[in-house]
Parts: sequence; C-alpha cells; structure tokens
Amino acid sequence: MSNQLPVINLMGPTASGKTALACELYERGNFELISVDSALVYQDMDIGTAKPTKEEQAQYPHHLIDIITPLEVYSAAEFVEDAYRLIDEIHARGKTPILVGGTMLYFKSLLEGLSENLPSADLAIRAEIEAKAEQQGWQAVYDELKLVDPLAGEKFKVSDKQRIIRALEVFKITGQPITKLQAEQPKNVAYRYNFHNYALIPDRAELHQRIEMRLKKMWEIGFLNEVEYLMIKYDLDENLPSARSVGYRQALDFLKNSDKSHKNKLEMEDKSLFATRQLAKRQYTWLRSLQEAHQFRTYLTIKQAQEDLRNLHG
Repeated sequence: MSNQLPVINLMGPTASGKTALACELYERGNFELISVDSALVYQDMDIGTAKPTKEEQAQYPHHLIDIITPLEVYSAAEFVEDAYRLIDEIHARGKTPILVGGTMLYFKSLLEGLSENLPSADLAIRAEIEAKAEQQGWQAVYDELKLVDPLAGEKFKVSDKQRIIRALEVFKITGQPITKLQAEQPKNVAYRYNFHNYALIPDRAELHQRIEMRLKKMWEIGFLNEVEYLMIKYDLDENLPSARSVGYRQALDFLKNSDKSHKNKLEMEDKSLFATRQLAKRQYTWLRSLQEAHQFRTYLTIKQAQEDLRNLHG
C-alpha cells in the first residue's frame, strides 16, 4: 500500500556490529535512530551495556536511551507505545526511522502487536517464583507451569527460565494461561507501516570472539567501578530487572557475596562470558522464529550488509 510509511528494523545478537552499521546509515541518509535495547534504557548503566558514548550519542542521536533509572521497570508494552509515537514523529519530520538493537521481544511486539489483556510485570510474584526455584529447583517450577498451562509446558524447556517466570506470573495475576491470552491478541497492529527487516547474523565462532573482546575491554575500562557506583547511588538490588542484565548480575554477586579475591574475580569474568554467549544464543533463536513469520534480509558480515544497504536512503 502506497500510504504505508517505511520503518527499517536492524536486528542482531549482542556484539554483532549492528550499532556501528546503523550509525553509518544515519550519516548517509535522512534517518533517525531508535534504540531497541532493554538495557540501554537505564541511566548510569553505560559500560556493561556497551552504550554509545556521550560523544557518539551527540554525533548519532538515539531515541530511547537513558530514559529511566535502574530502579524503574520498562515493559515491552511501554516500548511499543514509545516506538509508535517516535516513528510517527520521525515520519512527520520527513525522515525514516531506523530501529536498531538486540531485544527481540521488543521487535516481535512491534511487528505483531501486544495483547492488551497481558498484565504488566509484578515484582513480588516474580520474586516468589524465583524463591521457589531456589528452594525446590527449576524442574518444580516448570512442573507447576505444565499443570496450569500445558501448552506453554510443551513450548518451553525447563531451561527457558525467563519465559517460565513470565507464563506463571501471568497465570497468577489473571488466572488464565498466557498461551490463551496470546492467541487472542491482535496481530499486525502496525498495519500503517511498511517494515524492512534486516539482521546481522555472524558466524557463531566469530561472534564468540567479538563477545570475548568486548568483555575484556569492559573490565579494562572500569566495569566493576561502574557497578560499585550503581550500588552506592541506587542501592542496586539483584532482584531488579536492571540488575538482571548480563554482566551486572555476575558483577553484583561478586561484589556483594565474595571475598573479591583474584580467583573469584576470574570466575566472575568467566560466568559473565558464558552468560553473554547464552544471551547471543537466545537472540539467534528469537531471530530464527521471527524470520519464519516476517520477511527478512540477513547478513553474515557487516561488509555484506554495507554493500547491500549502500543505496538505502531515508
């Protein structure tokens, strides 16, 4: 339809190079950038989130960075509301929005719409579910989910902890299975946009190398000092969604619960590396599932993407 306005989605796992690519496109065309990253929304969480520096943000402004404190919660529904508003404002300025990031739930919600009958997160209920997992193990929590929502039990594995928490949380709040509520949700509510979906999906071995280099740099430029500062300024608690971000969780545990020996520090760095690789693995899975439902162009390397997108103009 000719009245559909273009929206460019640039997705990829952590450390794949998508931000650098988006900044390059920004320089070449009539674009504005919207961050699609659930960690970049937090103020003062800079090093561990690989947030563009203040200088980079001045040169390549991103919407939806630094919008809340680490003590606040930001949901996928809030993201969709903010993103639609920004997309419309950018189009009104005669520009094309580029949405760039790795939070695939946000992209999925944007492309498919969100169920209005899905409740917001409830931190008390989440803490209760996590306490049960700690006491009885994740298998017990997974078994509880299978009882109340057999369909979710079939879809998820016992290792899908975040999804299990969310499904049980929704059931405890609404008394209805999340699969039933999701089935009732409106699809493709963003009918007025013409989405162009691009994904950087590097070879796993190469991505693992990039992740390792990024983490090494993080430790070198003072990531632990940043977490100590957050603990002082915000009394950061490991149960907050912000503190569950990869790297922060491991660093908080090290600073709060260890003797801070060199051995424990190395162990914490290894745990952070493993957790970041696991995050990338989940992002690959999300991307594959999104690709099944939506049209995508994927690239193995930044160079490939640069060549293909060189004629892209806002």
